[in-house]
Amino acid sequence: MEVARRLRHDEPMSDPAHTSDTLVVHGGVPLRGTVTVRGAKNFVSKAMVASLLGEQPSRLMNVPEIRDVAVVTGLLELHGVEVSPGTGPCELLLDPRNVESAHVADIDAHAGSSRIPILFCGPLLHRLGEAFIPDLGGCRIGDRPINYHLDVLRRFGAVVDKMPHGIALRAPTRLQGTKLELPYPSVGTTEQVLLTAVRAEGVTELRNAAIEPEIMDLIAVLQKMGAIISVDTDRAVKIEGVDRLSGFTHRALPDRIEAASWACAALATGGDITVDGARQLEMMTFLNVFRKVGGAIDIADDGIRFSHPGGSLESIVLETAVHPGFMTDWQQPLVVALTQANGLSIVHETVYENRFGFTRALRDMGAQIQLYRECLGGLPCRFGLRNFRHSAVVSGPTKLHGADIEVPDLRGGFSHLIAALAAEGTSRVRGIGLIDRGYEHFQDKLDALGARYDR
Repeated sequence: MEVARRLRHDEPMSDPAHTSDTLVVHGGVPLRGTVTVRGAKNFVSKAMVASLLGEQPSRLMNVPEIRDVAVVTGLLELHGVEVSPGTGPCELLLDPRNVESAHVADIDAHAGSSRIPILFCGPLLHRLGEAFIPDLGGCRIGDRPINYHLDVLRRFGAVVDKMPHGIALRAPTRLQGTKLELPYPSVGTTEQVLLTAVRAEGVTELRNAAIEPEIMDLIAVLQKMGAIISVDTDRAVKIEGVDRLSGFTHRALPDRIEAASWACAALATGGDITVDGARQLEMMTFLNVFRKVGGAIDIADDGIRFSHPGGSLESIVLETAVHPGFMTDWQQPLVVALTQANGLSIVHETVYENRFGFTRALRDMGAQIQLYRECLGGLPCRFGLRNFRHSAVVSGPTKLHGADIEVPDLRGGFSHLIAALAAEGTSRVRGIGLIDRGYEHFQDKLDALGARYDR
């Protein structure tokens, strides 16, 4: 696969013509055409980490060429995992048979702002008896502390030492199964438990686990490797530890976040976009909301067509939630589309406390959006008494106009790009390199949809 070859030879992820960090977007043109989404960013990187647990090579298909995959590839190779292209397109082979310790400085340099090193801990403690986490970055959308991860690893028996340049972990003896209950169904912490428990001695019981589709696909990968995992309907997961695991062959589920982002771009620009690879099952909650707003949907076996049918869009009351609720990563691009809906839309964010930071740029472009500390449109949430502006009221329709925009984070950045494409006039969108973390060849896809912009 190209991403593995480029990383090994220190080549850029994108064509040189695509490396500018600023796009000059000429908006007001409906996006029309077809794009393709590949494997989910929130799954593929975790499946790559899972390969560390096996004693034979693994084969992962439908892998997107995104920055996060390059980061994980580099970290795996630092630990002795051989990462190479498979025989088919968008395919990686991961051979962990020669895993070894990596130098702290190398890990720090390759990790950059990614938070993925925290998930290497469980597999490395099993394989090497030690692990290291550099200072962690990530998108600025909320606290996202790693305390849950460290507490979990301690419960398995890991010894955690905080150091000036990061955190060192070691396993004096084999990790032991444990009983855990999360205060909130955190995706990252659930992944940590799964990746650690599968080779721990004894049984691990996890309550209030996250059950997102990407989590279930990770469980499917681990089961293929020889893990014994059961999931109950009350968010309870039971893992029976095994002595060893083999490799896996698996095709990643499609990226439902990217698919929804293009759907919202069609709605905001008055366009018509077919997303090849999008799948109904993981997007049912989004599809319901898309229809309520007034969007048109045509679902096929190999993709979904999203379009603005003409006429007015309708305002809605919406609350984000953990799966099977409305995904927080769908909220930001949808808010852009809601600026074009009639009336007042209310959006209550319950997953990340600072996810509405991206709306400042939308207001600069003419959007009427007010933020509130109160829980609007639903039941009180855990942010209601903590002074966070986590509810938004969007008044529309409003004409958006071009502006200078700085990308704040991955999802907010793509939402800003949608706003620039929908706006009248010209916008300068700076920091678009962040978008490469999770949207494969997004500029090529803009070309395919008829977007007007200069690099």
